Amino acid sequence: MKTDPISFEVLRNGFISVAEEMGATLIRTAYSPNIKERRDCSAAVFDAEGQMVSQAEHIPVHLGAMPESVKAALNLFPRADWVAGDAIILNDPFEGGTHLPDITLISPVLFDEVVAGFVANRAHHADIGGSAPGSMPGAATEIYQEGLRIPPTQLVNAGKVNDKLLRLILSNVRTPVERQGDLRAQIAANITGANRFKSILTKYSESVASTFLQDFQEYSRKRMLQQIQQMPKGNFSFIDYMDNDGISSKPVQLKAKISIHRDRIIFDFSGTQDQTRGNINAPLAVTLSCSYYVLRCVTDPTIPVNAGCYSPLTVIAPEGSVLNPRPPAAVSAGNVETSQRIVDVLFGALKKALPELIPAASQGTMNNLTIGGTDPKTKQAFTFYETIGGGLGARPNKDGIDGIHSHMTNTANTPIETLESTYPLRVECYHLIPESGGKGQYRGGGGIRRDIKILVNDAIVSIQSERRRFGPWGLQGGAPGRLGKNRHWHHGKWKEIPGKVTLAVENGDIVSIQTPGGGGYGKPRDNFHKHK
Repeated sequence: MKTDPISFEVLRNGFISVAEEMGATLIRTAYSPNIKERRDCSAAVFDAEGQMVSQAEHIPVHLGAMPESVKAALNLFPRADWVAGDAIILNDPFEGGTHLPDITLISPVLFDEVVAGFVANRAHHADIGGSAPGSMPGAATEIYQEGLRIPPTQLVNAGKVNDKLLRLILSNVRTPVERQGDLRAQIAANITGANRFKSILTKYSESVASTFLQDFQEYSRKRMLQQIQQMPKGNFSFIDYMDNDGISSKPVQLKAKISIHRDRIIFDFSGTQDQTRGNINAPLAVTLSCSYYVLRCVTDPTIPVNAGCYSPLTVIAPEGSVLNPRPPAAVSAGNVETSQRIVDVLFGALKKALPELIPAASQGTMNNLTIGGTDPKTKQAFTFYETIGGGLGARPNKDGIDGIHSHMTNTANTPIETLESTYPLRVECYHLIPESGGKGQYRGGGGIRRDIKILVNDAIVSIQSERRRFGPWGLQGGAPGRLGKNRHWHHGKWKEIPGKVTLAVENGDIVSIQTPGGGGYGKPRDNFHKHK
């Protein structure tokens, strides 16, 4: 290593702080509650070759997939063509994106008129067009129904916004004012990141920083290799199932074989079902992101997160499968629902190799809810989007956590005060579900019930959810977590509705989301649960 230890630590934390401040800028300046309150956004920093060097502790499914977005942008825009103040926009899941509501903005960092690195952020927009408000229709069969698809395109050139492109985007969404505000917040976040990155180059010189970035990735690579070398060698397999694809009632199989060698680890998803007609197809960027997350979970958490720590991992996801679909596959639930099952199937494969580390299955869903219509007070369209927490799986040495977002998501909830003051909606019920966590020596975390009353005529509700048929599994004799459930109160009656659905609702209707509990760990001890 060429960088001395003190400079190494100073620069390491400096580049992490760049990403952290980008995230703070985005959250502070965004318009939508989904970004301001739920913090459904992420930021990361890349070197001149487009390799990730640092990230903020934001949304796992965003962060692991973002390198694919930078790669796609560099394929179309060679490094020599970038100038200070540029920003490339994209959301295409087949060119580095995840699903269409997640919009990524990538900007260069120039020093002495030469590209020294890149900064990028990703934010979930509450609407990007398509056949239903919120751009996540429950029964989509092709990506064109899910919204406006944006390949890597220049939104900002040398600090000047391409107003024609912006107008095109805003003409295809239901809430253009909010979308414009969130896009400008993303631009501001990248400006902040580029300035902070450049200040590091100015203070320590470009050559010192460039040497550090190479050393940093090699340091993470070596530490990850040390972790893999300590793992038991061999092949470990597991199969898990999605409830359905939203079109057919048939379950969808995911299969993983993990091969641990001395100098590498392989996640092989061969045997996973072919891509489906429904929207649960996960783009390759999502599958890679989930794989990176699981590797991080079972190794030393102090290893710095960058391209180096992932280099010993090989991911095999057959093209045309549900984990690497071909266009024009529908993918909106792949990012939010299939991603959670990828984690479950990988943990399931690792439970024999690393039993002291693997928890029981968590809720295994993000419980996506979108509601859109016209606000009678403003006469303007609105789109509300949120995900709802559930039970964390019990750990080998402690209970699961109640009502929390887990694995590939890391958002907050939408405060009731914000929800009711922003939208024509009212929260009728919001509480933990008793006894919903799986029983065991350590119990699984409990799920959440959240009922929202519609206060407008002719609204459209879309739900994308999982674990309504196959409950979160327990481990070592622990019981599975309680299944999730979706219900619709209409004309004085409750009706159970599918896990993936789009439906029209009326003023006074209630949509109830009951989220799954986590699986239990260990055999129950005669109705006595050990707690810590």
